[in-house]
Amino acid sequence: MHRLATLAAAVLLSLPVTPAFAAEARIPATALAEVDALRTQALADATGWQVTESLTTEVGPRLAGSEADARAVAWAVAKFKELGFDKVWTEPVTFPKWERRGEKAEVLGAHAQPLVVTALGGSPGGTVEAEVVRFADLAALQAAPAGSLAGKIAFLDYRMQPRRDGGDYANGSGIRGRGPSEAIRKGAVAFVMRSAGTDAHRVPHTGITRFDEGLAPIPAAALSAPDADQLARLAALGPTRVRLALDCGWNGEATSYNVIGEITGSRRPREIVLMGGHLDSWDLGTGAIDDAAGIGISMAAARLLKPLKPARTLRVVAFANEEQGLWGGRAYAQAHAGEIARHVIAAESDLGAGRIYGFDTSAWESSKEAVARIAGALRPLGIAPMPGQGDPESDIGPMARQGMAWAWLGHDATRYFDLHHNADDTLDKIDPEDLAQNVAAYAVFAWLASETEGGFGSQAKPALPARE
Repeated sequence: MHRLATLAAAVLLSLPVTPAFAAEARIPATALAEVDALRTQALADATGWQVTESLTTEVGPRLAGSEADARAVAWAVAKFKELGFDKVWTEPVTFPKWERRGEKAEVLGAHAQPLVVTALGGSPGGTVEAEVVRFADLAALQAAPAGSLAGKIAFLDYRMQPRRDGGDYANGSGIRGRGPSEAIRKGAVAFVMRSAGTDAHRVPHTGITRFDEGLAPIPAAALSAPDADQLARLAALGPTRVRLALDCGWNGEATSYNVIGEITGSRRPREIVLMGGHLDSWDLGTGAIDDAAGIGISMAAARLLKPLKPARTLRVVAFANEEQGLWGGRAYAQAHAGEIARHVIAAESDLGAGRIYGFDTSAWESSKEAVARIAGALRPLGIAPMPGQGDPESDIGPMARQGMAWAWLGHDATRYFDLHHNADDTLDKIDPEDLAQNVAAYAVFAWLASETEGGFGSQAKPALPARE
């Protein structure tokens, strides 16, 4: 997953109000004195790579609710214990179970040929034969007259552009999430889209879709980029019929688990610095960049800090079922809603393993000196302070919306969406040196956040009054 917050939400979250009584946060010189050695050690440490390799190799693809998902939970419990975490436990997360069993698409008629597709998560099964109608983007589909797609397949052909911040994913994922419902409103019997990705390989990208309440779901799938190109050319030649056959759908409920490991704080054990990633993946690749890397980075960073006896407790969460709707993050926020102030600050790694280039935080103004010290300690890793540019990543978002302070360590996502949610998301795509830089960044951040005297602004937001 990935998961980019809307700009409006990011702005609101990055502008907290500092109470007049908030004490200024400071980082002791003794903590700062450890940073140079910590960076050097982290850059040479292989734990992040070893953990990522272990998860992708020993478990592989781990679709939420699958047998492999259960093995991933057992793997995470064992790995936390192997790495020396002081406390390890699980918290249940229950969600609807979606299964993929098979998929096929082909052009019919005079230009008959196969198409490479994958079902979108949440799609129902079914076989449809119909003419395709191409739309350049979601706005074009929305502008189509009501009923104009009756008996036809909507083909949405938006081409995502690579960006360092991955920002165009908001358009790609928006099409995947909203396109099928728009197609239904226009009368379509199925929906296909150019994959929400930036590669040119013949590997389609999956991802969750949703259907608005009151609409009867239709088969929904993603084409690889070359197949989207091919279908667009065929459609330009004249009426083009396609057969889309999907064998997939919802199958009851499943229960997985958030797996949590802690290194107990030496002086302020009730106060928590949280890191994490999500344990599940889609089923096409081995979930290396999404998000075994995030698990490896956060586990390795915390392990490096244990000998330093951090003042605050370091908590690492391997979140369940992020891919299908932040189920693990929402369950964690519900279970720990009364502990917002204890979660001093959190950072999640869920945008691959590209080099981290930027740092941002929602911390209060009273924490500006401590934040500046953290930013300075990150700068030798090539990380620049970028106020107002970040957001809380996927699973920590629900806690952030309740008032938890967050930090953003921004990964270079220029090529992330070449691999995202597709069969090419495998271990060989991760650069070990980039991964080590990620571990170093998270270790430096977590160490200084743990040692900071004073907080970063975590405070439960007042509940909104109930509507009469």
